[in-house]
Amino acid sequence: MMPTHMRIRRRSFLGLLFLFSLSTSALYFIYSAPGIVNEYVFMVQARGIQIRENVKNIGAQVLEQVVRGTYSNGTDYSYDFNISGSEAPPPTYLPEGFSYLPSQLCPERLPSMTGRLNVNMSEVSLEDVEWSLLEMQPGITMGGYWKPQDCLPRWKVAILVPFRNRHEHLPILLRHLVPVLQKQRLQFAFYVIEQGGTEPFNRAMLFNVGYKEAMKDLDWDCLIFHDVDHLMENDRNYYGCTNMPRHFAVQLDKYSYMLPYNEFFGGVSGLTVKQFKKINGFPNAFWGWGGEDDDLWNRVHYANYTVSRPQGQQGRYKSIPHHHRGEVQFLGRYSLLLSRRPLYTNITVTLSRKLAPIADY
Repeated sequence: MMPTHMRIRRRSFLGLLFLFSLSTSALYFIYSAPGIVNEYVFMVQARGIQIRENVKNIGAQVLEQVVRGTYSNGTDYSYDFNISGSEAPPPTYLPEGFSYLPSQLCPERLPSMTGRLNVNMSEVSLEDVEWSLLEMQPGITMGGYWKPQDCLPRWKVAILVPFRNRHEHLPILLRHLVPVLQKQRLQFAFYVIEQGGTEPFNRAMLFNVGYKEAMKDLDWDCLIFHDVDHLMENDRNYYGCTNMPRHFAVQLDKYSYMLPYNEFFGGVSGLTVKQFKKINGFPNAFWGWGGEDDDLWNRVHYANYTVSRPQGQQGRYKSIPHHHRGEVQFLGRYSLLLSRRPLYTNITVTLSRKLAPIADY
């Protein structure tokens, strides 16, 4: 029979070995798949915030049920639980039948913008979406360009979508977003910046490349940086720019519609061309998934901007499920191939491991 002190030493050794294996696995996972780690951390944070809010509000919820029961028992008066002195009044939208001239600027709050959208995440082929949208909207030209004819667009918007191996997501996004942008009376075009090859994904550099190529097409004045898997839930989330950088995707379903942290700037964001130039674009140093949005937030604040966000539930989004693959890290330069599709311009980018001078970007 093994002596007691030997058993204790053996158990201690096994415990240390287990902790070492666990920490090593965690570090490898964080390095090889940071996107999954970030997403999991954000989800845990959002759940924690939601639980704390529920605990904090449980007294008010009990009071509400008691008062509701009292007022519903033999009285003609109802009690309004939605009164709030701190909330701003909802913006006023134009009434049905409002008319404007082709020589006038398009209104920002049209009656066709009704609010809550039906989000259809069922898979569909790109060809079916192209046929359907072009059949209903013959004004869309090659490359996905569209411009309202009944008024002057307030913004010329380039939608930049970083892309890799998401062929089932792109037609879902186009089917959902094109009609919304038309209702908002924005001049727009989609630029899908696809990273080819097998090198690690660099979302930030794809945005920078997309910006450079889009500006060769047209003198755009508003840039929307849009993940392919984000679908807005409210068409009053206006995709024009403002005098401050805009964060559109404030409440994501996979984060329980909670903002993971105040500096969160991911998913869908917008800047004017002037703002984008002032902050010197996205950082090129982030390879793999994650990190570039936090750096962009810092750049925005170093340039003395503040980030604006939609009111209330206008910033809600649904996320199409997907899986980030592990990505290692390196620095590189790019070459590209440009082609036009009926609903978007495709920019295929190939990265290499050769270090590129900053001036190239």
